[in-house]
Amino acid sequence: MPTADADISAPTMKIIVAIAFILIIGSLASALLFLMRDKGKSNRTVYALTLRVGFSVLLFILLLIAYKFGLIQPTGIR
Repeated sequence: MPTADADISAPTMKIIVAIAFILIIGSLASALLFLMRDKGKSNRTVYALTLRVGFSVLLFILLLIAYKFGLIQPTGIR
């Protein structure tokens, strides 16, 4: 049974996850842009892809912590 805290935090977690996905996609898009512009002559592509991996790992850890503290609940396949 969800608690009152879970009801309040669910929209907050959705916003945080959406922002994280936007950051991940933005970093991937910037890496593509740098790859096309620089033709592999600079490290900006590597840096952008490193940020993307970091954001992805951070999102995964955040989801694990949110699940552990009951901020998100599994819904299963509907």
